[in-house]
Amino acid sequence: MSDRKIAKIERLYHDATAATVEKDLAQAVEILKTLPDEDTRARAAVFMDGLSQMRSEWRLEQKTRGKKTTRGR
Repeated sequence: MSDRKIAKIERLYHDATAATVEKDLAQAVEILKTLPDEDTRARAAVFMDGLSQMRSEWRLEQKTRGKKTTRGR
């Protein structure tokens, strides 16, 4: 069962887009909370970290893009 949950988190990571990353990360957190122990959660940590990193990068990109359009007016 835990392997399937980790695989689901991995799929969320691989399938994430800028438009879905917030929802994907929230879903991954909910799945992570159901994992039975620290060792199992540690196996999912790399994907959680990746989702968080993508979210941060895409947020920064959106802010940067928003500032460029504001200046161009």
